[in-house]
Amino acid sequence: MVVEEWKKSGIATKFPTYRNSKLITSQGWLAGKCEDDEAEGLWRINDGIYDFTDFIHKHPGGSFWLQETKGTDITEVFEVHHFSSVPAKMIEKYKVADAAKPRIYTLTLNENGFYKTLKRRVVDKLKNLDYGPKQKSDIIHLALLISMFVFAVASVKFNSWLYTILAGTTLCWTVISAHNYFHRRDNWRMYTFNLSMMNFCAWRISHAMSHHIYPNSYLDLELSMFEPFLCWVPNLHIKSLMMRYVSWVTEPLVYAIAMYLQIGTRIVYSLLHTNIMYWHDIISLSIPLSMYLSSDWNLLMCIRQWLLITAIASAAFCIIGLNAAHHDPRIHHEGDANREDRDWGLFQVDTIIDRGDLKKSQFLVLTHFGDHALHHLFPTLDHGILPQLYPVLYQTLDEFKGELRECNHLEHILGQHRQLLRIQPNLLPPGSQKL
Repeated sequence: MVVEEWKKSGIATKFPTYRNSKLITSQGWLAGKCEDDEAEGLWRINDGIYDFTDFIHKHPGGSFWLQETKGTDITEVFEVHHFSSVPAKMIEKYKVADAAKPRIYTLTLNENGFYKTLKRRVVDKLKNLDYGPKQKSDIIHLALLISMFVFAVASVKFNSWLYTILAGTTLCWTVISAHNYFHRRDNWRMYTFNLSMMNFCAWRISHAMSHHIYPNSYLDLELSMFEPFLCWVPNLHIKSLMMRYVSWVTEPLVYAIAMYLQIGTRIVYSLLHTNIMYWHDIISLSIPLSMYLSSDWNLLMCIRQWLLITAIASAAFCIIGLNAAHHDPRIHHEGDANREDRDWGLFQVDTIIDRGDLKKSQFLVLTHFGDHALHHLFPTLDHGILPQLYPVLYQTLDEFKGELRECNHLEHILGQHRQLLRIQPNLLPPGSQKL
């Protein structure tokens, strides 16, 4: 029945294979895309098949992006991660054939559509932007990183709950601000994401390649990985009465152990299938090590304290992240009626209600997933410079019957819980009237 419901509103012509797996993982998602994407074992962009094998280690953004996506359709990822016209010209020498079958994705990137029109205007705007705020983002991130270690050490030296909570909070903010950097070419700041026990490589798949490209759809790993504990899809056939109401009770526990679940799932997958652990998974151990070296506590006590700090960070991360932009009965989810204009950029805006209460503070934007719509549309740009793009965004939205909606954090929290209860799809397509 899930497949039948999806056929009416899915963003692809095939039901995603990975959704049939018992254990939802980033690697399983990629394997499913290799099976579904009609990329003929290579890389697909629009209706062309490309062989980037010899270019993998020459890729300016790092080898990871091409290494992990072989066998998949990377059309949207390629489009949103490149501003210059040079890559589009350069890849022609790697083209080996026209695709034998049509793309399975129904979202469009037409030259005169919303996204490409907006992108051309943004590219022009970038020539005269003030890039000072980008340096401020770097300073904020570094200050949070240092503060986290200071508070973690203080929590054991003074055996203080206050410093423990501050360490957990600053760990959460460090990780969220690190997310500002792993969308881009390889850099040292992206590694600080791993302080959370999560790994930026796994998140480049689940977040940058999956969630950012296909938000609130069955292709969105960040929708799937929380099921059955939290289910935001408005579908009576997969959301039982227990799933709807018990999720309100289990939610705090899921929040507190989310970071542990991330690394636990990867360890289990590595033992049962292929190793997906990296050397930089040990970065998180720098926290208990710093506490041990600077205190009289024994190692086990420091590990216990570290786990508590991580649990606080995990809960804060989920409270912020799961109530940042995407879940509210007014927001488009899998199963809801689609707008007539299937432009990829309009689809992004339809799946978001921004946090309007963050916009006056670059610190809050960087640490609370602020300016969310612009970040989805242009993920490689620093959060600090995004506010300067609002004029062209509003202009283009007006022309294409789009709307950037806003609310505050409390309204998002309440809306997210209403979405957990929702089982009936919205029958009114986005863009047909203002919500």
